[in-house]
Amino acid sequence: MNTQKPKRVAIYARVSTASQTVENQLSELREVAERNGWRIIAELSDSGISGAKGRDQRPSFDELLRRATRREFDLIMVWAIDRLGRSIQHLVGFMNEIQSLGVDLYVHQQAIDTTTPSGRMIFGIFSALGEYERELIRERIMAGQRRARSQGVKIGRPTKMNDAVRTSVHLLRDKGMAIREIAKRLEIGVGTVYSALKAA
Repeated sequence: MNTQKPKRVAIYARVSTASQTVENQLSELREVAERNGWRIIAELSDSGISGAKGRDQRPSFDELLRRATRREFDLIMVWAIDRLGRSIQHLVGFMNEIQSLGVDLYVHQQAIDTTTPSGRMIFGIFSALGEYERELIRERIMAGQRRARSQGVKIGRPTKMNDAVRTSVHLLRDKGMAIREIAKRLEIGVGTVYSALKAA
């Protein structure tokens, strides 16, 4: 993490609908950069794209991270935290990635600046919240599986095993066909072939 004020910055802006404009976000961030003596290296924006979309669906966001990997700038500036993503998991993933690259983050509306001690503390809080969210999701999934099992629902991929499949497996195996070839011929998994043979 950088301890000095960065000189090179990249501005990222995003709006959710095509009727909105990123210009207000950009102009405010340009003023902040000018006041701090920061040099703007790049201005990147995604228009008409929801923050819930992943990196692969946000071209400028993807370019931002690729250029960060190349260390083209020291700091990323955004107008508000929700411009980066809509979930804590996405935000924490993004913050961890740029932190590992030695790139800092400035968020105008929430007054987050990871070049400062208070900014780094906020980053730590986000990381803790991300871990808490992952644990909650895991607990909900496990609770749902336990409930389903108690109701007699089988958890896992459905099997294609039936008497016709078992018979076909044995006939083909008796003819000397390899396990993988049997699986391919019957369009079943190799594990299913082994299960059919083992059941016999």
